[in-house]
Amino acid sequence: MKKVFLSLAIVATLTVVSCKQADAAPAEAVDTTAVAEAVDTAAAMVDTAAAKVDTAAAKVEAAVEEVKK
Repeated sequence: MKKVFLSLAIVATLTVVSCKQADAAPAEAVDTTAVAEAVDTAAAMVDTAAAKVDTAAAKVEAAVEEVKK
């Protein structure tokens, strides 16, 4: 019986807490356009860096082949 009472107390507590969180309004709105532009800019920079790394890797592989000859 004690376990049943404690289980009901926990369920009641969680219900009250979840209702309070649902009533809370969001603190601020986020400008999704600015976030999307920042992500696009970052993605372009990563693509550029990846292309440079690929080019450098190709040069290293070519140098290794020359050394082996």
